[in-house]
Amino acid sequence: MSKGVRLPPYSRHARGSAKVRIAGKDFYLGRYDTPESRQRYERLLAEWVAQGTPKPWSGPGRVESAANGGGLVVVELIQRYLKFAEGHYVKDGKRTSEVNAVKRALAFVETLYGRTPVVEFGPLALKACREAMVGSDVSRKTVNSYVGRVRRMFRWGTENEVVPVMVPQALACVAGLLRGRTEAKETDPVLPVESSRVRAILPRVSRQIRAMIELQLLTGMRPGEVIQMRTRDLKIRKGVWEYRPASHKTAHHGKSRVVFIGPRAQAIVKPFMQKDLERPLFSPEDAERERLVEQHATAKHPRRAKQLVPDAERVERHNDAYSVATYRRGIQRACVEVGVTPWHPNQLRHNAATLIRSRHGLEATRTILGHSSVETSEIYAERDEKKAADVMRRIG
Repeated sequence: MSKGVRLPPYSRHARGSAKVRIAGKDFYLGRYDTPESRQRYERLLAEWVAQGTPKPWSGPGRVESAANGGGLVVVELIQRYLKFAEGHYVKDGKRTSEVNAVKRALAFVETLYGRTPVVEFGPLALKACREAMVGSDVSRKTVNSYVGRVRRMFRWGTENEVVPVMVPQALACVAGLLRGRTEAKETDPVLPVESSRVRAILPRVSRQIRAMIELQLLTGMRPGEVIQMRTRDLKIRKGVWEYRPASHKTAHHGKSRVVFIGPRAQAIVKPFMQKDLERPLFSPEDAERERLVEQHATAKHPRRAKQLVPDAERVERHNDAYSVATYRRGIQRACVEVGVTPWHPNQLRHNAATLIRSRHGLEATRTILGHSSVETSEIYAERDEKKAADVMRRIG
C-alpha cells in the first residue's frame, strides 16, 4: 500500500458480515473474520490505492466469490503454473533461482486475488498487485520483473487454453514503473571494487578463493563460471588457453561461451590442475584439508595438535565444489575480519570489464566477458574472438 495513506478499516456489520467503506460507499465482503473476507478486503484496498487515493472509488459494486462460478480461479492457475515452472526452469538437473522468483511474484497475486476468477483479472488487478509489491520494499527493477512473471503466467495459461486470450492482452497494457516516477526504491548499480579492498582480504582467504578472485580479475569470468572450472573443460595450447564452461548463463539461448586464459591466468590455474578430469579445480574439501594441516603444524599444545589432524571424516563434511553463495560468503567473512566494507565476487567482473574496455575497446570487452550482443555483432564474432585471444595473451 502507498505510504502515508489512511486506509479504510475492516469492520463488522450488524448482521455478522464483514464490510469496508471506501469513498463513502459500503462494500460487503462476506462472513466476518474469514480468510475469504480478509482477502477481498485487501484486494479492494489494493485496487483503490492503485487508482490513486484519495480519488473517488470507481471499482466494482460487488465483490465476486469463487463459489459463484466463473471457471478457473487465480489460485488454481498459480498451482498449475508453478508445477510447470518447477519442471521447466531446470539447469544441470537442478531447479534454477527463477523458480523461487516466480513463487515470490505470484505470492502477491494469490494473497489479493487467489479466489478471483481468472477471466476477471485485469489491468487494475495487476496494478493493485504491483502496488503491494512496492509496499513490500523491493526495488523498482524487482517489481517490474515480478510483474513480468505474472504476465508470463497468464500468457502460459492462454497457451494451454485455460485463460482467454484477452486477459494477457489486457495485462500487456500495464506499463513498467519508471525511474523517478514511483515510490519503489532504486538499487545502486554494480560497480568495480576498489583494489585496496581486494588486496586487504587476500591473506585471509583460502588458497582456492584467492585463486578464483585473481582469475576473475584477469579474465572477467562470472562467479558461476570460475567455481565450476574443471581440467576437462580446458583446451591447453601454446599461447592462450580456452576454457568452455559446462554450464553458463546464456546456454539455454544456444550461445557458446569461451573464456580465454592468458599466461598470467595460466600460472594461477596450473597448481590446481586435477588428475580427476571431472573434479572442480577449486574445492572446499581441499581448502579445509589445507587449513587443518596448517593449524596442526602451528599448534603449540600436543592435545590441540591431535584435534587438528585432517581426518577424512572432518574433511568430507565439505562439498567438493564451491557454490556462488559459499564463494561470496568466504569473501565477505574475510572482509569482516580485516575491517573493510564487504564486497561480492560479481564486482570483480566489473573490474575486469572496466580495465579491458579502457585499453582495448568495447568489442573486445563484449566478447571476452561473453555479453549478449546486437544482431550485427554475429558478423564480427570470428574477428572478435581473434582479437580477444590477442588481448588476453598480453594482459591475462
